[in-house]
Amino acid sequence: MPYYLGIDTSNYTTSAALYNSGTNEIRQKKQLLPVKDGALGLRQSDAVFSHVKQLAPLLEELLDQAYPICGVGVSTRPRDQEGSYMPCFLVGDVVASSVAAALGVPKYPVSHQAGHVMAALYSTGQIPLYREPFIAFHLSGGTTDCLLCQPDETYTLGITLLATSSDLKAGQAVDRVGGMLGLPFPAGPALEQLALASTKVYKIKPPFQGDNPSISGLENKCQKMLRDGEAPCDIARYCLDYIRAVVAKMTENALRSQGDLPLIYAGGVMSNSIIREDISKRYGGQFAQPAFSADNAAGVSVLAAIRDGAL
Repeated sequence: MPYYLGIDTSNYTTSAALYNSGTNEIRQKKQLLPVKDGALGLRQSDAVFSHVKQLAPLLEELLDQAYPICGVGVSTRPRDQEGSYMPCFLVGDVVASSVAAALGVPKYPVSHQAGHVMAALYSTGQIPLYREPFIAFHLSGGTTDCLLCQPDETYTLGITLLATSSDLKAGQAVDRVGGMLGLPFPAGPALEQLALASTKVYKIKPPFQGDNPSISGLENKCQKMLRDGEAPCDIARYCLDYIRAVVAKMTENALRSQGDLPLIYAGGVMSNSIIREDISKRYGGQFAQPAFSADNAAGVSVLAAIRDGAL
């Protein structure tokens, strides 16, 4: 059966995945990049060095036997936009080129964002949706994006940006508020558990300029709550309720402008149960399973299979 290798070296995680296009099964291996206590991220030079150390052992663990690999997919840039670039993706690109050359198979470069969206389609059982228009949301440490996705001859999954946060990104807000509260980086899982202990539900109307939300006020408000001695669980809840309100308003705006298209939610922030349960109930959107929400190479491997004509 044909297999497709996917590699993703983001600013958070070293990831590799193996997609069996015959059985539609994925095996994946991931490892977070090491971050010093109290830090809220990594310099690109440190991320590159960590990927160099982590990628080979991950591939050795994933490729534990001889697989008939027909193609190698790799994320080479954050988005499919002019000038989109981060040095951390160079590590995956170089390794993917080497593996593809050694095996005599094609390499398929894709964007990290397209990989996230395809991982969401895979995990919700909706891979064929890439053949028609749909609306996707990608919320992570570097994005708060609403996207129109359509078939594209060049990229397979054509992505047009409809709206994005004008300042702070959703994942940045989560990590900064988590840092205020002494939570480890990345702070998403710990912040969620803390918020679930709160009995409060905040009704928030975040500011928008056109279709683009502003999130910086969230950080300022949480700092004030902390200075005023409010409970950490309530601060965590306010943070997530703010992001939930942003997602809700962006969803309403997209449906109004684009019509009643299918809704897909991807990215690490979208693995949060508070946001996921409310948005799916109100708008019927489909969310990537948690294992396919955070940075991963699963969608990259599926995109390689599509580009190779296996799907």
